[in-house]
Amino acid sequence: MNVKLIAYTPDPERTVACAAKLCYSPAGIDTVMEGLTKEKADSFIHMLMEIGHESPIEHASFTFGIEGVSRSLLAQITRHRLASYSVQSQRYVKEAAFEFVIPPEIQSEPKAREEFLKAMEEDARHYERLANILEEKHRAELIKAGMDEKAAGKKAEKKAIEDARFVLPNACTTKMICTMNARELMNFFTHRCCNRAQWEIRALAEEMLRLVKGVAPGLFEKAGPPCLRGSCPEGKMSCGEAEKMREKYRKL
Repeated sequence: MNVKLIAYTPDPERTVACAAKLCYSPAGIDTVMEGLTKEKADSFIHMLMEIGHESPIEHASFTFGIEGVSRSLLAQITRHRLASYSVQSQRYVKEAAFEFVIPPEIQSEPKAREEFLKAMEEDARHYERLANILEEKHRAELIKAGMDEKAAGKKAEKKAIEDARFVLPNACTTKMICTMNARELMNFFTHRCCNRAQWEIRALAEEMLRLVKGVAPGLFEKAGPPCLRGSCPEGKMSCGEAEKMREKYRKL
C-alpha cells in the first residue's frame, strides 16, 4: 500500500476558523481574516470540536493518491459517498501479470498462501487467454468491416479487455485519487479506524489520518474510532480494547 497526501486546502485550519468566525461575529468577508492569528484559529477549531458544529470544517479538503490496494477495498471506500474518486480503469488499462494483495491471515499460513498464489496464477492465465481470444475475434471483425489493421488492433484490444476483466479477482490491486472534505474524513475515520473495520481499509484509514494530522493537527486531534471520544457504540460486538486504542491513537 502506498498512500500520499498530494494536495489540500492551503492553511486548512485557518480556513475552517475563518468560516466559523463568520458564523459567530459581525465580520464581513473583507475583514473576516483580520486578526485571525494561529492562536485564535486554534481556539475556533477547539470550540467547533467541543460543541459539535461540524459544517465549517467542510471548507477544508484533502486529496490522496492511493495505490497497492485491492478491488475489495475499492468496493468499501466508495460507500463513503461525499467524496470524489478517480480510479484506474480495468476497461482501458490491460491487467497483464496483475499485482494482487495477499491477506495477512493467508500470508502467514504456508498452505493457504500456496493455494492463494495458485489461484492468482490461474486467474492471470484465464485473463490472458480470454483477452487474446476476444482480441483476435474483434480484430477480424473490424478489418472485415473496412478498418485498417493498426486501428483495428487498438480497438480490438480495448474491446477484449473490457470483457476479459470479469475474471479478475477482488485481490487485484488498483490505484485511485480520492478527495474528501474534513467532515467526511472525520466520518471515514470514525468507521474505518475502528478495530471492527476490515484490516486493509483500517490500515488505509490509519495512514490517511497520520498524513492529515501532519498538516492540520488541531482539526484532526480527536479523529479516529469513536472510543477515543467516549464509550464504544458497538455494544456486544465491541472489541473490548478501548484503552488500548486510545493509547495507539495518542501515538499516531
